[in-house]
Amino acid sequence: MVAVLVACGLALLPLLTLLKHALIGAGDAPLGLGFDGARQVQGTLLLVAGEGLLGAVLGTAIGWLTAVCRFPGRRWLRIAQLVPMAFPAYLLAASLIDWGSHRGLRIHGLGWAIVLLTLANYSYVFLLSTESFSVSGRRLLEASRSLGVGPWSSFFRVALPIALPSIGAGVALSAMEVVNELGAVRLLGVPSLSAGILDRWQVDGDPQGAALLSLVALAIVAVLIATERLLRQRSRRWNLDGSRGGEHVWPLMGWRATLAQLLCAVPPLGAVAIPLLWIQEGWQGLEAESLAELGQLASRSLGLALLATAVTGLGALLLAISRRWSPQPLVRQLSFLAGLGYAIPGSVLALGLILLGAPLGFSPVLLLLWGYGDRFIAVSKQGLDAALERIPPSIDETATSLGCDWQGVLRRIHLPLLKGPLLVGSLLVFVDVVKELPITLALRPFDFDTLAVRVFQYASDERVGA
Repeated sequence: MVAVLVACGLALLPLLTLLKHALIGAGDAPLGLGFDGARQVQGTLLLVAGEGLLGAVLGTAIGWLTAVCRFPGRRWLRIAQLVPMAFPAYLLAASLIDWGSHRGLRIHGLGWAIVLLTLANYSYVFLLSTESFSVSGRRLLEASRSLGVGPWSSFFRVALPIALPSIGAGVALSAMEVVNELGAVRLLGVPSLSAGILDRWQVDGDPQGAALLSLVALAIVAVLIATERLLRQRSRRWNLDGSRGGEHVWPLMGWRATLAQLLCAVPPLGAVAIPLLWIQEGWQGLEAESLAELGQLASRSLGLALLATAVTGLGALLLAISRRWSPQPLVRQLSFLAGLGYAIPGSVLALGLILLGAPLGFSPVLLLLWGYGDRFIAVSKQGLDAALERIPPSIDETATSLGCDWQGVLRRIHLPLLKGPLLVGSLLVFVDVVKELPITLALRPFDFDTLAVRVFQYASDERVGA
């Protein structure tokens, strides 16, 4: 219970501080979003809507093809859909902008931002939709096939209604990443709340205005969280058969198989090819750049990522175990609140930590680790919660009836079974910390750049090769 209270307090303190400053500013003087703030809210909403629509179509189509259809290379193409998650959107934007400038094309504006953010985030929709297509309603699809219903009719009349809650949850998750995005929208010249918050704080010196924009961003995120949770609850009702057939329902041949291969291959190949077009230029640039500086940047990123991964993994394990062992509903609610940081835009979280930690003299590195832990603890915790739910309570009861205390149950039963989820969660947190930009850019100490910050700086200076 104490661990849950501490974790929940660390997660909520930055937001409570942010709310306090926004209310104080509202009491001192009339606050408004202003013209720039209204444009930033509008830009964020348009990005969320555009990316959500395009990501839903792309992720659902690929999820359906790789889950239900059979064609050459399907297994490898299904795995390849995770590749775009490793490429930050700001790197894709910078590479494409430079490529366009060499060919007289202007890569700029809302449309390009929607396309690149979709490429970077459609995997969320794919992951949830393909799981739904693979598990839920398989017998219904087989029944529709036996009744002579074709693939298109089966998709729209049977599979899509069943998978809609999962698709909506994936869209909500990708939308949270869009609200958090900073680098790509700045490079493409699209006004957004994430960039506006940092500009009001660092450029305009207006903490109250930045806090007000942060509350608007939190309101958008709150709607997305509520939508995601509601849709996840609805999706549970569709898991009626739970069977996983050995054969896929729809075999594809000829041009249909080729079209399916192209649709599944283009997004991951695009995510890889866009930055790799500059690998030769970047390698030549290393001859002029200081390799010692590159090593310093890499060591900083590695050190921060390892520290954040260790802190996050320990916190996630404590929360998951406390939720497992405590019968109190309050513990479950606090555990959920402690994991909300992943849904909060990095610039909002960074502003709250600055307002909280600066008057108390907190070290910037400490605030940076706090921000990483607050934002990414849910990434590690979700896998642990799911793994613990698969362990029958009877195992714990049997161990305790044989005289084993909870520490012994944890050491001898739970931890061996949680090695896999803990490792996967730690890997995901490590990757997220290395490429995280808004928190690092706002909270890092002076002259303390990381690889993510330097990539964004080089991209802003149009030094894409470097």
